[in-house]
Amino acid sequence: MIANDCQTYFRRIERRSSSETPGNDEFRPNGAATNGSLRTHSTNRKTVSASSSITAAKDDVSPKRERQLYWQTYPSSSFLSRIDWVADVFCSFRGVGWNWQTSGIPPPPKWVEDQLRQHEEADGASDKPSSMSITTSRSGIRRFANRAELIRSTAINITIGYIVLDVIVTLMHKDPYFWGYVESKAPAHLPRIIKDSDFLTHVYRLLLSLAGIYAALATIFKLGPAFFCGVLGPRWLGVRGEAWMNPADMFGSYNMVFTKGLAGWWGGWWHQTFRFAFEAPTSRLLEVTGIDKRSPAGKALSLFIAFFLSGCLHAAGSYTQLGDTRPLLGPFRFFMLQAIGILAQTLAIQQMKKMGLLQSCPKLLCQAANFVLVHIWLYYTAPLLVDDFARGGVWLFEPIAFSPLRGLGFGAPDDQFFAMWHGLAWWRTGDHWWDTGIAL
Repeated sequence: MIANDCQTYFRRIERRSSSETPGNDEFRPNGAATNGSLRTHSTNRKTVSASSSITAAKDDVSPKRERQLYWQTYPSSSFLSRIDWVADVFCSFRGVGWNWQTSGIPPPPKWVEDQLRQHEEADGASDKPSSMSITTSRSGIRRFANRAELIRSTAINITIGYIVLDVIVTLMHKDPYFWGYVESKAPAHLPRIIKDSDFLTHVYRLLLSLAGIYAALATIFKLGPAFFCGVLGPRWLGVRGEAWMNPADMFGSYNMVFTKGLAGWWGGWWHQTFRFAFEAPTSRLLEVTGIDKRSPAGKALSLFIAFFLSGCLHAAGSYTQLGDTRPLLGPFRFFMLQAIGILAQTLAIQQMKKMGLLQSCPKLLCQAANFVLVHIWLYYTAPLLVDDFARGGVWLFEPIAFSPLRGLGFGAPDDQFFAMWHGLAWWRTGDHWWDTGIAL
């Protein structure tokens, strides 16, 4: 928000009655640079349709005939309208439904784009719902047009995520490493082949750490569509409660790692929650300096500033933890090394293309090379981050309320079924009535 003139340039999708007179908060394009369509950068549309759900999609995604979508600029009407607009832009990390939507998110249904272009086209817009119930971006993020399908998919993923988190946390509780003792030996419950190998023990802890981060984030991100679309919905949130305004995924497809290597890991597969915030300062800096953002210097500057800001963000979190953390030598150094790794791999690929080595290389071999190189790089750099997580007590956080596995005795000796509330409150019997009761 600091690097952009939000009041002048930011616009969001809003719904109004067709009988309303367009106000001065409606977007009226005045040039080719703003054509009334949602900016999705270079995201290609790839549609996935299910024939069994076409009828349901038509019934669900069709807009009310008397309600029309339009681009809303900063409102000049009531104070509450302005508060709503500002709160929306402040809370929208990926810009879904805004004209600055980040890359990687698929475009909205075609009938939505048609309505947004209605005032530009003489033949008007089509308000017929598309039979395509899901759109998927190149990076693998899905956008549902049908509310029932989104809720069903979200419920399934939350259930699976809950079970996976229970398994991961149960395993972590049996390993001293995840309690902050990063130099500890392998736990006794592991197979001998892993316990007797420092390499395999290291790999096991890295993979379990990655699984814990991914499962926790992926599951909690699913709560957004579940609450805003499933619980509140359009009745309470208006257009922001529609299924197509709540993309189902925060993480992309892992295929991005096979095709683009380390850049695909961080720029396609991993969540892009802070992408716009990390790119905004660079965009303004490039504008001031006159450097072309597509030039090698512009790309390198964008890369290092983005990871510098990410390193600062994670280092700040590390600094506030109670354990013996190392904010600069841990998280900050980790993210700066990722920028170096991406730049090195990009330059190496460009050089091999000039030499003609990649043109004759089989696609499967290139993908395997990307996979191996990415994981070798992370094998040596990821401990800077995950060891700091362990020292700071991140893995001691309880992500689930009830643990069936620990209730059945699979966890640490003092683990209980009531995972989240265990030890927070208990009954204390004192010597007198005034020191007897619920202790916290």
